[in-house]
Amino acid sequence: MSNAVEIRWHGRGGQGAKTASLLLADAAFNTGKYVQGFPEYGPERMGAPITAYNRISDEKITVHSNIYNPQFVVVVDDSLLESVDVTKGLKEDGAIIINTTKSPEEIKSLLKGYSGRIFTIDARKISMECLGKYFPNTPMLAAVVVVSKVMPVEDFIKDMEESYAHKFASKPQVIEGNMAALRRSVTEVRSI
Repeated sequence: MSNAVEIRWHGRGGQGAKTASLLLADAAFNTGKYVQGFPEYGPERMGAPITAYNRISDEKITVHSNIYNPQFVVVVDDSLLESVDVTKGLKEDGAIIINTTKSPEEIKSLLKGYSGRIFTIDARKISMECLGKYFPNTPMLAAVVVVSKVMPVEDFIKDMEESYAHKFASKPQVIEGNMAALRRSVTEVRSI
């Protein structure tokens, strides 16, 4: 499993980190990859910190545990940077992707000396402008595909469009908003 990509998601209950990890697993599976997408369960409640994981590989995955040394970490809520060690175990040759409006200097000071690649996206702004509500998981899902390169962005967008068309067949406005958020997010991921 030397070519597996391991991703750890940090969010708060109700923000969709678990859903995003499962959608990423579905999309990667549809491109022929072996996948795992799973949450770490505990006493979760709305607003409480949660963790979810992805493993994506060209080879069969035989490991069935949490991910302790991910190549990529996704932080859906930047308030977690002050209370959770989101960089714990994060490989220096990997990257962290953070939903934030904070400056690069503010972000770096919260990452406990992490010196790897740092990417940001304003998922709140994108979500509010495209969906009319705060659903940060859609922009963060697109951001992780762009940064991790686990699949071609075009294949991801096509798969998500088909997935949304099936799940929200009776709500075309939901499909349009989510697709707009995904397409916009692909272009608004920033490296710092």
